[in-house]
Amino acid sequence: TQKLNAKLQVAVEKAESANRAKSTFLSNMSHDIRTPMNAIIGFTTLAISNIDDKDRVKDYLTKTLASSNHLLSLINDVLDMSRIESGKLHLEEVEVNLSDVLHDLKTIVSGQIYAKQLELYMDAMDVTDEDVYCDKTRLNQILLNLLSNAIKFTPPDGVIKFDIQQENDMVRVTIENTGDGIAPDALPFVFERFYKEDRSRGLNTRGSGLGLHICKVLITLSGGQIKAESEMGKWCRFTFTLPAGKTE
Repeated sequence: TQKLNAKLQVAVEKAESANRAKSTFLSNMSHDIRTPMNAIIGFTTLAISNIDDKDRVKDYLTKTLASSNHLLSLINDVLDMSRIESGKLHLEEVEVNLSDVLHDLKTIVSGQIYAKQLELYMDAMDVTDEDVYCDKTRLNQILLNLLSNAIKFTPPDGVIKFDIQQENDMVRVTIENTGDGIAPDALPFVFERFYKEDRSRGLNTRGSGLGLHICKVLITLSGGQIKAESEMGKWCRFTFTLPAGKTE
């Protein structure tokens, strides 16, 4: 009975912890969704009020679009988590050319890179087989999430290194950025659901707290692994692996 009581106590503590996490998540999400929604309503109202001023309207609509995209990413994270928890997340795995994916990725983030005057280095010189076997949409999601995080937490004039290497039948992708890094006590928890308490990187300021957890789930389902490393005040590095393209 003593062992049974101990097990019940652990189960109760886990349930309470899960409930607290979900309550915090709902509270955070309510705030996070309200922020871009307020921006969308505000800038739309301003655009209507200044409808004859083309330059102003263009500026307001650009800001509205940015807020809309941020809101959509939050909602997509929640939907992905729902699919993951219900076991309904399915991957359409095909051969994907890494060079094509990286080219598209660089185009997407070029504006942010320029705005912060960052240096972005992409190196895939040692990769002989440029195909990986995965879901292309999900690979884009993983890379964009990790690269967007790197951009967000790299100070102006900082450096982001994007490195791809082949290791036997796996391809290893590394994204490293200069900056404050992640606190040692926070590092083990960055892939946990709803985790946003890493104050050293400001993860509590925006986002659902689900992005890195979803990345880990997607990479694991694809047959790979992901890890995070950091040195406070200097750099942060995320490394993940994926199976190389299937050979006939």
